[in-house]
Amino acid sequence: MIIKSVELETVCGITSKLPENDKSEFAFAGKSNVGKSSLINGLLNRKNLARTSQKPGKTQTINFYNINDELYFVDLPGYGYAQVSESVKAKWGKMVENYLKKSECLKEVLLLIDIRHDPSKNDKDMYDWIVYNGYNPIIIATKADKIKRSQLQKQIKAIKEGLKVKPGTKIIPFSAVTKQGRDEIWDIIEGANDNEILESENR
Repeated sequence: MIIKSVELETVCGITSKLPENDKSEFAFAGKSNVGKSSLINGLLNRKNLARTSQKPGKTQTINFYNINDELYFVDLPGYGYAQVSESVKAKWGKMVENYLKKSECLKEVLLLIDIRHDPSKNDKDMYDWIVYNGYNPIIIATKADKIKRSQLQKQIKAIKEGLKVKPGTKIIPFSAVTKQGRDEIWDIIEGANDNEILESENR
């Protein structure tokens, strides 16, 4: 996709009402510091659209990015290491669950896992939670440039086994440095968006 325009259109906090969008939404979930902002910036050819930070838990809202006025990227709060109270974490969880249950435009959930490490309990819980809410997430194995190419299949297998993914689940290695996986991710997003446009025209 040729990126012509990107706008941070809506920011939803814990008490905010979700926007009533009429275009396809693609949500990005992942542990704090897994590389979510770097992935979004890499897909959109922007350096600082989604703010990257060394401080875990920086994203505390659901951020809706309007892409070319054709679709939305939805950046969900990171989980796991955020230095916040349990009560705030619980509220974030409710906020994300509310989004997963109520969004009528959500087409795909992309779950980011650091390819260098086996999935954590938080990763497994998030995967199960997304599946429970009716989605089969696409797994983005981030920081692929940090491992040797010979280790790639071994680490992908560890992610598959650690999450106990459903058969047919896509696992895409991605590097914000080399842009490995960028085109494959865009192919999935554009394919899902095109299908939605065709379906809406036939309704």
